[in-house]
Amino acid sequence: MALALARSRRPHAISLWVHDAELAQIMRSTRENPIYMPGYKLPNEVEVTSVLRDALSKTNTVFGVVPAVHARDVYSAMQPVMQPDAVFVSTTKGIEQGTLLRMTEVVSAVRGRARTADPLRTAVLSGPSFAREVARGDPTAVVIASSEAALAAELQEEFSGPTFRLYTNDDVIGVELAAALKNVIAIAAGVCDGLGFGGNTVAALLTRGLAEITRLICRLGGRRETLAGLAGIGDLVLTCNGTLSRNRAVGVELGRGRALNEILATTRMVAEGVNTCAAARELARRSEIEMPITAQMYAVLYESKPPRDAIRELMERRLTNE
Repeated sequence: MALALARSRRPHAISLWVHDAELAQIMRSTRENPIYMPGYKLPNEVEVTSVLRDALSKTNTVFGVVPAVHARDVYSAMQPVMQPDAVFVSTTKGIEQGTLLRMTEVVSAVRGRARTADPLRTAVLSGPSFAREVARGDPTAVVIASSEAALAAELQEEFSGPTFRLYTNDDVIGVELAAALKNVIAIAAGVCDGLGFGGNTVAALLTRGLAEITRLICRLGGRRETLAGLAGIGDLVLTCNGTLSRNRAVGVELGRGRALNEILATTRMVAEGVNTCAAARELARRSEIEMPITAQMYAVLYESKPPRDAIRELMERRLTNE
């Protein structure tokens, strides 16, 4: 919905697909999403539908804004009704469980099984951007990454506006993985807050978190310089410090002693970092990359390790150079 609002500030025809038919009906009548984004009105020009065919039949640019756990099912259902020359832009900041695929890789895999000879032109939209602030019209700068420089430039020109500025990048691997991995560090940052630690701790966590994210991304084919930009340090700083961060909020409650299943049961919003932590740990294992913060967060999330013990073990690791 936030992207639809940002897009509607320029003259475009927009279809907003909503999975829940009842919610879609409410949004059509009230022009508002009372569950996920109350208080923000959709312009009448934005069509809201729960029918994929209606949303996609005349659309030449599709934004995928679904949780990673549902991405394959949704994108599989999209294939038969998408325009053959459509452009797909992924905004999901997660990794598919089991396959460990990035979202653009999931799209490519689904497209390959759809018996089409046409490869789908894809891009990734990422960077420091809380949905509510985008919807409000706060000045926001993000990255549009594609292996096709012309496509990235086309999308940059098409979607940039007075409050939404896009920078191009051709490092799809780096941008996409940075978007997912920073959520794990954000949970850890929330844990620090929940335990009552101050700025020293969070600053160290962000710095060392960025170091281990960079190690993994470079091993998997991304570029180090990407991590110094909006998709890397920019998104990391926002997600680890911003009060609107769902991943940070999960960490805060873990630090206060609540169990993960209890935390997740009380929210309808998806914290991608929970699943991403397991995927990142496995990617690190396969790549023979040391990711101590990710490993400790996995123990907290999946093995019920007390957060204070995890922090203590990080501090007591073998001393080394920076």
